[in-house]
Amino acid sequence: MSDRTTRPGGANGSGAELIGQIAASIRRERERSGLSMAELARRAGIAKSTLSQLESGAGNPSVETLWALGVALNVPFSRLVDPPRPTVKVLRAGEGPVTHSEQANYAATVLSSCPPNARRDIYRIEAQPGDTRASEPHMPGTVEHVLIGSGRALVGPTETPVELGPGDYISYPGDAPHVFRALAPDTLAVIVMEHI
Repeated sequence: MSDRTTRPGGANGSGAELIGQIAASIRRERERSGLSMAELARRAGIAKSTLSQLESGAGNPSVETLWALGVALNVPFSRLVDPPRPTVKVLRAGEGPVTHSEQANYAATVLSSCPPNARRDIYRIEAQPGDTRASEPHMPGTVEHVLIGSGRALVGPTETPVELGPGDYISYPGDAPHVFRALAPDTLAVIVMEHI
């Protein structure tokens, strides 16, 4: 495996940003795994000095090095190159990347891309104002995605729910206590439960 070293200031803005994300991801996953730098380098088959450079953002890792680190850390390759997602994500109506059709008056907004090997359940919710629907934690790794179709609702983690209206979207950990409370008559929503 070979690595190229990037001199400070030698990469363009987006390249430097990516290298910074990779450095933070490697360090985060190594610490999460409880591995020392020496142990991770040994497991990945790379020099400790190379790993030190990568974690400091001074190295420019090859694909092969990142694959080896992913295997040694027992994480997907993508987790090392993709920045971590927030645990709670809110998109208001009109937000998000939109793609328009050339053939019809049709627009698709990406709310959440599906990770590999995920399973999803989709629910249509009809709710009226009144009692809060409190949910106990689901199985570990569950994430819930909620899109409000009509009405208003208070949705999300029990401690920090968010008020949402038509077209608003939220995602949050479903493996922690969470709530759904209609704030307007005939509130309709779609809930996608993602089990990883």
